[in-house]
Amino acid sequence: MRAAVDDVATPDPLGRRLPGIYADDDLAQRLTGAYDQVLAPVHATLDSLWAYFDPALAPPDFVDWLGSWVAAGASPDRPVDERRRVVAAAVTRHRVRGTAAGIAEEVRLTVGVLPEVVESGGTTWSATPGSPLPGSAEPTLTVRVRVPEPTPELAARVRAVVEANRPAHVSYTVEVSQSSADDADGPR
Repeated sequence: MRAAVDDVATPDPLGRRLPGIYADDDLAQRLTGAYDQVLAPVHATLDSLWAYFDPALAPPDFVDWLGSWVAAGASPDRPVDERRRVVAAAVTRHRVRGTAAGIAEEVRLTVGVLPEVVESGGTTWSATPGSPLPGSAEPTLTVRVRVPEPTPELAARVRAVVEANRPAHVSYTVEVSQSSADDADGPR
């Protein structure tokens, strides 16, 4: 992932470690200097390895790689700062993965619009035994996204996000429609 880095000084030149007889040998010093030039980026990377695992400090291409480790789903076409936030918050989002709130947040991060998520299930409490259960027996999920300009590509992206984040046994429907002036406040 990391390429060669120009003009990086080594913190511990190999020429200093040679026996005293080679300390003034020009050929030995130039040869170890060549090795130092190759190894200096390795030393620099290892010395700052902790920073590569912090999304706020890691190089941009490494942030994308970190995102793949934690299934962050940060789109590479998003700005680097946004990708850093998505990767940093991945563990928190995994706590609600598969729930309506988790699916809504993943769709929002992917397309920039908070969708309306409707589930078929529900819970209730009753002091009367045998009370009717809420929802339906067949688990389903409907995700409605209202955007100014719906496109087939956007619908495909939303379907991919829902497919990756829904519970495996729940069927789903994605509805992408054009927003109106009343939708400016977001879903209700």
